[in-house]
Amino acid sequence: MFKENKGEVLHGILLIVLFSFSAFYIAEFDFVKRLSFSPLIVGIILGMLYANSLRNKLPATWVPGIKFCSKQILRTGVVLYGFKLTYQQVVAIGLPAVTADIIIVCGTLLAGIFFGKLLKMDGQTALMTSTGSAICGAAAVLGAEPVVRCEPHKTAVAVSTVVIFGTLSMFLYPIVYRAGWLDGLSDQAIAVYVGSTLHEVAHVVGAGNAIDAAGGNVADAATITKMIRVILLAPVLVVMSLLLSRKRKQDNGNTAGKSKITIPWFAFYFLIVIGINSLLQSASFIPQKALSDCLGFINNVDTFLLTMAMTALGAETSIDKFRQAGAKPFYLAGILYLWLLFGGYAIVKILF
Repeated sequence: MFKENKGEVLHGILLIVLFSFSAFYIAEFDFVKRLSFSPLIVGIILGMLYANSLRNKLPATWVPGIKFCSKQILRTGVVLYGFKLTYQQVVAIGLPAVTADIIIVCGTLLAGIFFGKLLKMDGQTALMTSTGSAICGAAAVLGAEPVVRCEPHKTAVAVSTVVIFGTLSMFLYPIVYRAGWLDGLSDQAIAVYVGSTLHEVAHVVGAGNAIDAAGGNVADAATITKMIRVILLAPVLVVMSLLLSRKRKQDNGNTAGKSKITIPWFAFYFLIVIGINSLLQSASFIPQKALSDCLGFINNVDTFLLTMAMTALGAETSIDKFRQAGAKPFYLAGILYLWLLFGGYAIVKILF
């Protein structure tokens, strides 16, 4: 792509870069911060505004650059996301929290597939919506996109459900805590409940800090529990790839020979990066200030790359495509939201 249309591709990438810088700027507004909208979410909104206004007035030759951002840049961003995590966090939070995360992630995915069929939804949209609810919101949807190989507007629809229900949860959980409805759980159990059921990392941080301000002590443990869910993204993508490969073989009626399996190598690189970060964090000979500054820079670059990917996906999404998707994805996300609220509570109650 670069060899044949280098200039045109770079024009498309530059457009997304400019939108991404704008997303970072807007994300610093006070009212946007209060909503806990990360640059990723602002980016996809800007991309969708572009798709429904100026898209048809700019050269079509810029499209390859936009697609490059939604594919290659996306994978790079998911891999570098591993620098936010360590395996030490898994050990620190304990087996009950890990168990709760695994049960809730698997249960959400299975419920999403089941109710998606019940609602007669498009299978790809149902799977993307379920993945966003199950693991880590927009980042999980982005990670699943290369494996599911769905159209960009389906990814945007899935992200939209995460934004709506995740933001609702961020305000609802502190209210539930203040009302005393979580008094049957210890602070550790409440932290695991928050971290294992809210959609985005930003939502967990926002809800955890609000609960802490109301007298709890859950924000740190909730964030670690959430990060364990993020780590589960890699094995989920591998299993998803194997199952989808088998399904494509059956749909094509190809009974002879082996089916081609798309291995999500970026998921393995993601785990390797977590391992590297774990070693760096435990290396006593590395000056902590220098390490912190270096990792901070990498994490900022990663957030920018993921913002570029989200913006590019938004740029491929028009209102007409949202109309085609209909209300069913939001019905499904609502059902999964109730499962996370009540099913998650029951699971944590049993484990703690």
